[in-house]
Amino acid sequence: MAKMKAAEALTQSIKQYGVDTIFALPGVQLDNLFDVLYDHQDDIRIIHTRHEQATAYMAYGYARSTGKVGTNLVVPGPGLMNAGAGLLTAHACNTPVLCIAGQIPSSFIDKGVGLLHELADQPGAVAGATKWSGRANTPGETPGVLRDAFIQLNTGRRQPVLFEMAPDTMAQEGDVELLDPITDFSEFEIEPDPDLLEQAAALLGNAENPAIFTGGGVYGAEEALLALAEEIQAPVIMSQNGQGAVDQRHHLGQNQMVGLELWKDIDVILAVGTKFQAPMNMWKKQGDKKLIRIDTDPRPNDPWQPDIQITAPANKSLAGLYDRASRHNRKRESRKDELNVLKAAATEKINQGRPQADFGKVIRNVLPDDGIACFGVTQMGFYSWFGFPTYHPAGNIQPGYQGTLGYSFPTGLGAQVGNPDKKVVAITGDGGFMFNVQELATAVLHNIPLVTVLFNDSTFGNVKRNQKTDYNERYIACDLHNPDFMKLADSFGLMGLRVDSPEGLQGAMEKAFAEDGPVLIEVEVGPMESLWQYMPLKRAKDDEK
Repeated sequence: MAKMKAAEALTQSIKQYGVDTIFALPGVQLDNLFDVLYDHQDDIRIIHTRHEQATAYMAYGYARSTGKVGTNLVVPGPGLMNAGAGLLTAHACNTPVLCIAGQIPSSFIDKGVGLLHELADQPGAVAGATKWSGRANTPGETPGVLRDAFIQLNTGRRQPVLFEMAPDTMAQEGDVELLDPITDFSEFEIEPDPDLLEQAAALLGNAENPAIFTGGGVYGAEEALLALAEEIQAPVIMSQNGQGAVDQRHHLGQNQMVGLELWKDIDVILAVGTKFQAPMNMWKKQGDKKLIRIDTDPRPNDPWQPDIQITAPANKSLAGLYDRASRHNRKRESRKDELNVLKAAATEKINQGRPQADFGKVIRNVLPDDGIACFGVTQMGFYSWFGFPTYHPAGNIQPGYQGTLGYSFPTGLGAQVGNPDKKVVAITGDGGFMFNVQELATAVLHNIPLVTVLFNDSTFGNVKRNQKTDYNERYIACDLHNPDFMKLADSFGLMGLRVDSPEGLQGAMEKAFAEDGPVLIEVEVGPMESLWQYMPLKRAKDDEK
């Protein structure tokens, strides 16, 4: 037991759980906490941004690329609301972000008196983007509330949590007992039902054409996933958010284009941590397909309910299935040749989409195998769902079902901070880039060597294409006026490179990766061909067998 301020108890507690970086934007309600953080700068790096949205996206990129908890720190009310898009993205992608938010003075919380940054029911305002919220009202209860926060961050769906503290509480001194940190969270996890594991193993082992479908909920279970897939020779069909769970150079690591080709013959599906988002939710369940679902909650509202529901973490469940599969598994020949042929055909098909495929191949070739790409919601982003080979779980960071325009640049900054020894590239369009263009200043100030590839067509390209194809070319609110991005880069103090071809992009990326600071590459492009014609969006026909 020691005397300390609540802000000190907060700082000591998060340090115990390995927080070494905070993405933050200061303000008066946080002054007491920042004053304490001043004395901990040897252990906790403060990356301060120019907009709260970037704090959450950077925390998301940090967490998604490292597997550790990402942390952002914002003022209450408008600061927290500004961070909302990043928290929503992390929530959609099952990524652990600790959002620390200030509050108004404790005696006025939820009183509606009109104090600076007051927001009624602040936890409720972000309940849809967080899985849990807690407030410490005294120094003494701070370690316990944060312990609960880290249990939530490391168990079940690893989604954002909100921890809030009032400014007067931060300054308050009291008796504090710092709790020993939890080093093994498995005791707080649900154990898979062994009887259900046995049933599922028998179903998979006796299947003629089993397949595994994965989403972002599979991360952390890659070793067990591959072991099971190899045991039963099941292709692993990865969603946009599940890419890299199996190295796509492995014959079992497949995308959804191959998934559709295999769909009619699959008899048993193992779904791991996936919501079956588009395009998979457009494929009909024909025939007598059996579905086994592994997830941390039963998802009772899904239209396709499983034959076997294993409600438990992916890692424990897949390991349990692997241990049992050999007892039931029929003798299986390797499907390497068959699946590699399908993979090559899918690659050839998506590579017809130009210039996206030409630019995408350059990015893949220049980015090291252990590098990280953050694809924005652009035509290049759609290409990356199916055409960008991903070699490891953090190799292709996506925004999940939120599809948040503007996420890729600040997310890439966070990924680069979390992986200083790896090459990271953010791929964005001109529309999305301007959402967080001010964070060029953050990149320069903190010397974050992110390479940003900006495809500039001076329009919200997806909106304009829809208006062309679906609304008889009735264009409205889609064309953009942009700054001179090279002059903009120069004014922020970073290198800017402008190209207009895949060959030019290759040289620019090679030059950019040789630098030790941030680089902005502008790629001038015109309207790009729609990729939808090449994608697995059709519904499987009922009469297909």
